[in-house]
Amino acid sequence: MKLSIQLGFLSAANIGLAFVFQWYVLVKLGPGVETDALFAGMTIPQLVLAVISGSLMHVLVPLLSGESEDRLRHDTWGFFVLIGGIFALLAVLLYMAAPWWVPLTVPGFNETGQSLTVTLTRIQLVGMVFTAINGVQWAAYHARQQFLWAEFTPILVSAFALLLLIWALPRFGVIAAAWISTLRMGLQTLLLAPGMGRPVRPDLRCPSVRQAWQRIKPLLLGTAYYKTDPLVDRILLSTAGSGSLSLYYLAQQIYGAVSQVLNKAFAAPLVPALSRLHKAGDKAGFRRAYHRKLVQVGAISLVGLLVLGLLGQTVLSLLVGHGNVSAGNVRELWWIMVWLSGMFAGGVMGQISSSSYFALGDTSTPTRLGICSYTFYVPAKIALYYYFGVFGLAFATSLFFVVNLFLQHHFLKTNHFNFLYGEVLCDDK
Repeated sequence: MKLSIQLGFLSAANIGLAFVFQWYVLVKLGPGVETDALFAGMTIPQLVLAVISGSLMHVLVPLLSGESEDRLRHDTWGFFVLIGGIFALLAVLLYMAAPWWVPLTVPGFNETGQSLTVTLTRIQLVGMVFTAINGVQWAAYHARQQFLWAEFTPILVSAFALLLLIWALPRFGVIAAAWISTLRMGLQTLLLAPGMGRPVRPDLRCPSVRQAWQRIKPLLLGTAYYKTDPLVDRILLSTAGSGSLSLYYLAQQIYGAVSQVLNKAFAAPLVPALSRLHKAGDKAGFRRAYHRKLVQVGAISLVGLLVLGLLGQTVLSLLVGHGNVSAGNVRELWWIMVWLSGMFAGGVMGQISSSSYFALGDTSTPTRLGICSYTFYVPAKIALYYYFGVFGLAFATSLFFVVNLFLQHHFLKTNHFNFLYGEVLCDDK
């Protein structure tokens, strides 16, 4: 519990600084064309990272946990070179083709808005490469169960980035926000470098690379499909009123910030712990650890949503109701968060259930479930958006996360825990 509290505190500080960064941009510029373009420009880099880098983290941490220090160091450098090369090539290709594909993601923007989105997207593609490399570095720290420095480094770079933003944004506008975000990722790569250990010649044909590829294939195929959710959102919201995309993105970021705190405090330490229990054959301990964490994050998320319902509008007024953000903007933001509440509760609890699959080495089941639920979800999302606007879009998103949580829990119990219960009963006899 001490580690969870420490990680939660560090993660909260880090996410708080990241939120203040975005808050300052929104308050200083106001919800409008510039902020819509900035947040829309993040879509493809974040999508690529969610598909590849996020999948890699789920695979690398269980794979590296429990290995010898020498083996871990060799594997980490191999993945570092491999992932860095892949993302650098991808960034170059996307950068060159940006004038053609970026306007397709924001069809509702006018020509000026689309041109600005192209420029901001290109800047953030550079940061995408650093973020992907950071994922390998974080996996090495997590596999060693050295969580604290990995969580502290973003605080240092975010504090520096915020000070730089306060100076640069009034002088250079929204372009400064994009460049500072990229610089922040580069500095984080430098601070995490000691966790890589002494450089070694990477062996890209080692068994760990082949095993990682076998595990990551179903994740790549699935997430390449159902992680396009933000892209669908941006396409739809580009046709809404000016500023709606920024407010919807801010609502997602607020929930994402709190979710990340809970994930860092509960889900991140859970993966290597469950991986060790699984490798040791302690199935009863695995089951107890999963249920305990699921109940803990579920209770915390429900309390948080109750606070949102009772005090949310007042708190949001204090947080973002300044500068060029009007009272009407705050009220719209609160209603978006109310209708998005299922995304928060279902997301944080779903992270616990999906982490349990990954600790077992089962990457295909959560991927198949995500594909199936997403197939029904996208048409529902489009229909609800055109009938009810932004609030309909938020409700559809909530429904997706809640349904996906129940599916993951059901099949985890059916495919894995029934066997675990049977094993425990036999042992008791």
